[in-house]
Amino acid sequence: MNILNRLLICLLLLLTSTISWGGLPTAIDGKQLPSLAPMLKQVTPAVVNITTQGRVVERSPLFDDPLFQRFFNMPDVQRERRTQGLGSGVIIDREEGYILTNNHVIKDADIIIIRLQDGRQIKAKLVGTDPDTDIAVLQIKADDLTAVPSADSSQLEVGDFVVAIGNPFGLGQTVTSGIVSALGRSGLGIESYEDFIQTDASINPGNSGGALVNLRGELVGINTAIIGPSGGNVGIGFAIPINMAKNIMTQLVQHGEVRRGRLGVGAQDLTPELAQGFDLDQQQGAIITQINPDSPAEKAGLKVGDIVTAVNDRPLRNTLDLRNVIGLLPIGSELDIEIIRKGRSHNMTAIIALPEFRKIKGEELNRQLQGTALRDITNDPRYSGEIEGILIAEVKYNSPADHAGLREGDIIIGMNDTAIANLDMLEKRLKQRSRRKKWLNILRGRSELYIVLP
Repeated sequence: MNILNRLLICLLLLLTSTISWGGLPTAIDGKQLPSLAPMLKQVTPAVVNITTQGRVVERSPLFDDPLFQRFFNMPDVQRERRTQGLGSGVIIDREEGYILTNNHVIKDADIIIIRLQDGRQIKAKLVGTDPDTDIAVLQIKADDLTAVPSADSSQLEVGDFVVAIGNPFGLGQTVTSGIVSALGRSGLGIESYEDFIQTDASINPGNSGGALVNLRGELVGINTAIIGPSGGNVGIGFAIPINMAKNIMTQLVQHGEVRRGRLGVGAQDLTPELAQGFDLDQQQGAIITQINPDSPAEKAGLKVGDIVTAVNDRPLRNTLDLRNVIGLLPIGSELDIEIIRKGRSHNMTAIIALPEFRKIKGEELNRQLQGTALRDITNDPRYSGEIEGILIAEVKYNSPADHAGLREGDIIIGMNDTAIANLDMLEKRLKQRSRRKKWLNILRGRSELYIVLP
């Protein structure tokens, strides 16, 4: 045998040996390789696909412009548009048929259809929604349902393995895996109250409302949002912790709405500059700038100038953290508040109370506001300490207020360039006799505008 043949035989033996060594074994020491399949067989029947049909009434944005209406006085033409949506949900209670999902999945829906893994399609009843946390609760009547057991999401740690289950892009049930990338994410501007679990498990449009589970098949979160340059997954997804979602669900089932409490303070962030001015080593927290009369804060003994550093053993970074903690607690919850007062640490106890809002029909103040429902936002936990004014809670179609250009959700912050903090101030200003034309300073979203009362 010549040298060339020997080399060829050696090369062939080397290649076959490499292939044999590189092959994946089906078992190790006679045991099957680790797999998520057994866990998923228990969980996936509880994750449902949701399809919705609805309708929205659209109007030209020009008709929301008071100047356009004033000069052209054109009739307000509204057009109805049919909508369809896709999403996911998780069965939480097999006996009652309760399903957790996202509010944005079922928003504006007239018909909500649940598709189970076994192919059954069932019309769902909407129990309640909480847009501030993007949680909705549905209910179906069916036999042989499967529910996902819940974990204690407060015990999650960064690095824990998690699995996301949902219906991305309407493809049908899909499973992806990853880890917990971060906890307590807030300040993202996605929802009014945020305390997200961040994960790199792939979450895409259609996954909203689906399950985030641990490797024991226990529900730790409700998938809700992603951050990506084009709306696709880039490994940054967010889920609502199940502890928070179940607290919201309990209130929606019991009351049909979420009843948020208040502490009754205004606050601002403790910045490094302010910390230096106060001669503090503490660099994070919330400085109390206002105490509302007869509020839980006043009853607890809190004072203007106190620096809140932690609530219920949870360190606070800023006022947003304080707002989130209070807004996510039920009425009657006890708060253990750690503060710094004049350089010394103190612990205070407060009881979260039900906000008291003064409500009034617009025509009771002035005929030009006929068709509106107004209420103070001083004690509203969504605005307290940030904005002072009057919320326009309702505007009836074709009413004088509607023709003037007022819209539901507007906030009256002034009149004739004079700040208006509450209904008492507005009433007083409206009763003042003046030949001057009256106009309102309105906050609409992030924009300010003037609306002249006819």
